[in-house]
Amino acid sequence: MEQNDARRLARYIMTTGKLIRDRIVTLHNPHFGSGKSKQVLKDLSLSQVQTIMTIYSCGQISMTALSKQMGVSPPSSSAMVDRLVEKGILIRKHSQKDRRKVMVQIAPPFKTHIQMIEETILLRFVDLVEKLGQETTVMWCDVLEKVKAVLEKEQ
Repeated sequence: MEQNDARRLARYIMTTGKLIRDRIVTLHNPHFGSGKSKQVLKDLSLSQVQTIMTIYSCGQISMTALSKQMGVSPPSSSAMVDRLVEKGILIRKHSQKDRRKVMVQIAPPFKTHIQMIEETILLRFVDLVEKLGQETTVMWCDVLEKVKAVLEKEQ
């Protein structure tokens, strides 16, 4: 593939990926929670939502693993977690197995709200998959499997 073609295609993939992310992930804003928790969740940045969803999918995760999984430096993930702990969304605690290890998890009052956000995002993807049809969706999954394999190999 020529350099200009690769660049053009890479830009298309990048901008389309950003469009998907923006349309799907920003669904957290409008309606979740009630009272104080609704306001707290409404004011989250995209990075904060990604951090929360990563932690939610793991149940609890060490700060080191969180940094690695999100592809950011430990100081960056620590600062993000600090802000979310201050908002009451996350809880930090020492691992019972290894007291040197700091674990992070979703605070109990927010678990239901985060689950609702995840379900809403999933439903948006279901809608997208239905609009694309089975054949296109299967091709998309095949491509994503190859992308995932390349990315995992690079780690």
